[in-house]
Amino acid sequence: MNLEPGKLNNLFLIGYRCTGKTTVGKFLAKNLSWSFFDTDSLVVKQQLMSINEIVEARGWESFRQMEHIILKTVCTSKKQIVATGGGIVLNDKNLVLMKQSGRIIWLKAGIETIKTRMLEDEDSRDFRPALTLDDSISEIEETLQSREPLYKKAMDIVVETDDKDIRSIATIIIDNLSVLQPELFEAHR
Repeated sequence: MNLEPGKLNNLFLIGYRCTGKTTVGKFLAKNLSWSFFDTDSLVVKQQLMSINEIVEARGWESFRQMEHIILKTVCTSKKQIVATGGGIVLNDKNLVLMKQSGRIIWLKAGIETIKTRMLEDEDSRDFRPALTLDDSISEIEETLQSREPLYKKAMDIVVETDDKDIRSIATIIIDNLSVLQPELFEAHR
């Protein structure tokens, strides 16, 4: 863990689809009295189209450009929990923005957990397109294999979300961050 004191302006939650970024992010924001943003939701709101529609009409590259612009805007403020899209780490410029603006928490889950959550989450089916033509375990494995080194490179802290509830995940995050800036988290431990 490569953490420096005094760098906590925002918290960025990274990781694959259905690892808990939005759910944990909302919980943390509420409990810390910080703002919450979801980069995917901000792109959708701005474009008035679902991610699926954006990708079908304009392609992944166009979506990634929109995502970067949204992230740039979000990074201008402080005391925010930001749930990012699973592919935010594909653009090195995004990593620089997040590192300059706060801490990066990688929420990690196993393939079976992700697949189960995707099947149970209507947003994953309706709101997000498949990354490949084969929306299956092999797609998850392939995408995770290509992104895992990028998540590792980006993260300040990793939290495994398999078999953990939201409160447990949030507690692990706060415990790790409170070492650096105890004054921000004293009331939340």
